[in-house]
Amino acid sequence: MLTMRQGIRPLHAGDRDAFLALTARDPVVNVFAEYRARTTNLEPRWLGGEMWGRWRGGDLVAACHVGANLVPIEADEQDAIAFGERALTRGRTASTLVGPQVAVQALWTTVGPAWGRPRETRWEQPHLEQRLPSRVPADPGVRRTRRADLEVLYPACVAMYTEEVGVSPEVGGGGDLYRARVMQLVSRGWSFARFDEDGRLIFKAEVACATPSAAQIQGVYVPPDRRGEGLASAGMAAVAEICRRDIAPHVSLYVNDWNTPARRAYERAGFVETARFSTVMF
Repeated sequence: MLTMRQGIRPLHAGDRDAFLALTARDPVVNVFAEYRARTTNLEPRWLGGEMWGRWRGGDLVAACHVGANLVPIEADEQDAIAFGERALTRGRTASTLVGPQVAVQALWTTVGPAWGRPRETRWEQPHLEQRLPSRVPADPGVRRTRRADLEVLYPACVAMYTEEVGVSPEVGGGGDLYRARVMQLVSRGWSFARFDEDGRLIFKAEVACATPSAAQIQGVYVPPDRRGEGLASAGMAAVAEICRRDIAPHVSLYVNDWNTPARRAYERAGFVETARFSTVMF
């Protein structure tokens, strides 16, 4: 385990309260980090990595999730640079850097020259929260998916992931793991879909993570031949309604700035920009 450097050390279960106080500064933006803390108790074996904290005068002022995702939490530019310098003392373990734009950019400026060329960078990603009433009625056909839906749901999940990320989740033998992840979301009641009269999936979305304060949506997908019909806006209005009723009072997501149709659909469903994210993918 790395020792304290620049006020940074790995957090542990005894730091949980301090960490949750940190994420509470913006519980919607920090939903992923809070979710990870609540589900792992900051134990490395459950995190699949570490949670680094930066301390100043005995107070936890910033943190960084260090696993498959490198995620700065409540980090200003100097905090992010310090986390980046710490990351340089070990090899790259993360496949993605993601989080608030200023912190991710500072992290990348620090580690980029050593980590090499990324597969893709997405610097402008509006972080959206549903704060306004939906301008379209919620689709009454949207429902939680069930195990019996998996054979129709799973191909749609693969198609969405491949279109969004640029690589199939099944590459390199990852199909079983990805199918298990889809099934896990179904079992939690975090997977939603709309099917037409022939049983074909025409809209889907999932909750990626949730806390008592917020739920973050991911995997929004409409088959290409059904786009432009308003399925996404009505579907998202329905998903947000279910989430607020059953999961958490605030609903968020983040989207690529160039995805104009998706941004328009989210806007019609009452989502407004509250922050900017960036993502670097290897």
